[in-house]
Amino acid sequence: MKNDQLSALIAQEAWLRPNAGPRYLQFSRHLAQQINAGVLEPDTSLPSEREMAQISDMSRVTIRKAIQVLADDRLIVQRRGSGTFVAPRVQKLEHSLSRLTYFTEDMQRRGKSSSSEIISVGLLSPSPEEFIALGLRSGEQVARISRLRRADGVPFAIEQSSLPHDILPDPTKVSTSLYEQLDKHGVRPVRAIQRISATLLSEDNATLLEAEKAAPALRITRTGYLPSGRVIEFTVGIYRGDAYDFVAELQT
Repeated sequence: MKNDQLSALIAQEAWLRPNAGPRYLQFSRHLAQQINAGVLEPDTSLPSEREMAQISDMSRVTIRKAIQVLADDRLIVQRRGSGTFVAPRVQKLEHSLSRLTYFTEDMQRRGKSSSSEIISVGLLSPSPEEFIALGLRSGEQVARISRLRRADGVPFAIEQSSLPHDILPDPTKVSTSLYEQLDKHGVRPVRAIQRISATLLSEDNATLLEAEKAAPALRITRTGYLPSGRVIEFTVGIYRGDAYDFVAELQT
């Protein structure tokens, strides 16, 4: 959208109505309508608070209140050092709790592209949680991989996977799919236990997921087992709360 068109949308003539409520609510409702109608497209950069205040002839405090309403409704995202943008459209995905699948496979079944961005990788001393979950012996290391998972370019989850050193001697060989790498060596888990809890995004995780700090999220831990019963995978995932629905089929 051109700057003059954006300015016309922000100007009071486009949205201010007498006896229609506080100005910040009228302004936020107006912008929300433009976003939902597709007039303001995803990733459109909005002017700064100062610029919007000048264009709309309102105070920066009023503009800030209106922007906060839009942020609370997840219609915009505020990126530190970059500005305020219309939020990407996120199509919620249903994820079955009755099948053990990996992210890449799951996205392929949905006809979506998937990608992984390595945040960190290495052979490290285990944390107390990893030590217990994987049943490690004293002195053993873990192969730990932290990745940002995307579907059709949209960040959906941050996953940290930990495995015993003998199962994954070189974690740097994992590019996209951990399970495909395990398949090559015949050590893919055949069953897993998942635990799901509610959480809020930390500032760092919110930045990676292009979401607001303290936005609702899901924390999912997965413990994967070989046919022998040995635990070989402990994964902690932080999933965007607006992106996933987890579904389980129950039978009598």
